[in-house]
Amino acid sequence: MPFNRSSSCRISVRALVLGLLTPTLLLPTLASAEDPPAGGTAIGGERLAGSGTVVDVTDGVPALPEDLTAASWIVADAETGEVFAAHDAHRRLPPASTIKMLFADTVLPLLDREALYRAQPEHFADVGPGSSAVGVADGQTYRVEDLWRGVFLASGNDAVYALTAMNGGKEATVAQMNERAADLQALDTHVVNPDGYDAEGQLSSAYDLTLFARAGLQHEDFREYASTADADFPGAGEGEDRETYEIQNTNRLLVGAPGLDPYPGIAGVKNGYTSEAGYTFTGVAERDDRVLLVTVLDPADGDNLAVYREAAALLDWGFAAADHANPVGELVPPLSELPEGQDGTASDEGEGDAATDGKNAEEANLDGAAGASGHRDSSGGILVTTITAGALAVLAAGAYVFHRRHPLPNRRPTRRRTDDPQE
Repeated sequence: MPFNRSSSCRISVRALVLGLLTPTLLLPTLASAEDPPAGGTAIGGERLAGSGTVVDVTDGVPALPEDLTAASWIVADAETGEVFAAHDAHRRLPPASTIKMLFADTVLPLLDREALYRAQPEHFADVGPGSSAVGVADGQTYRVEDLWRGVFLASGNDAVYALTAMNGGKEATVAQMNERAADLQALDTHVVNPDGYDAEGQLSSAYDLTLFARAGLQHEDFREYASTADADFPGAGEGEDRETYEIQNTNRLLVGAPGLDPYPGIAGVKNGYTSEAGYTFTGVAERDDRVLLVTVLDPADGDNLAVYREAAALLDWGFAAADHANPVGELVPPLSELPEGQDGTASDEGEGDAATDGKNAEEANLDGAAGASGHRDSSGGILVTTITAGALAVLAAGAYVFHRRHPLPNRRPTRRRTDDPQE
């Protein structure tokens, strides 16, 4: 059954041993614009560490799409973690709003989706000029799930900072995101702000962004928000008299655009744009019982649809090649999901419980604390709770589990976008 936005998908749990996992603890280094193009890391396999395009063109494997102009890209199987082809996969580049996938993977499990938030002006002091926004208004109350729709659909930096306030503030949230990136072995990533706005030293890579998407898709809510085409967002007023307005997903492969059809089987996940990053995109799609992830960063063509066209071409190639291609690398599992006692297990040392700081509402029931649903250890580190009891035996053998746990809900019919706001 298709894994797309208009119908439910079959839920299965598959586990495969990742043979390229580095067995030692690897800590991230601070990235800089002067780093070599490939970042100098062998995470995911030595062949991904170098510059240029990596692919095995064997019998049955079609040639890669012509006219690929992106500075970096990767095509991988979301379930097995096999990387089928890549170009400068570890090159450190500004991520723009695709870093919101890491923000969501980090913060989404910690806040109850029904919790209430009241907007206050000081929460938005760090929103950069020209930022995309969903329209969070001072003094108005919002449910957490509304704010997440603002993040995923409208790429709203105001919604990001509202959720950041509920999570203890920018400093604490950025620290958590960097900690989560280290756990995911995303060594090319250094987070400076939670929304992806251009900032010195804020860098990631196509490889890391693909890890973030794969991790985020373990969460049912993440999958729901990322695959939603349009939704109603709260406007002015209170109670039954409160107005709403429609927001539509800025992911053009999901909703389409003039000159670009929605991609069959697409189910998210996140796009972005800034003047430094150019256009960025990570997508997930299913066809014939195979789920692929693709990330494309900064096509040379300044056309705002080029990133989607190149992503669609790479997805088409991946579906055609996957049954015949020899993997050139692997998406590694999180350190926290390795068997206990294996070298590389995440440290118990944490940053403290950031969610207890920076209360943001005038009333106790509006600060989000009572609605927190995430679990932490005694030092404040996030405990991964997505592994089922049945999967633990598989993890003991060193495997990583990719979950398609629950069907995506049915959504309203898609309407195409006619505009292209900055994201």
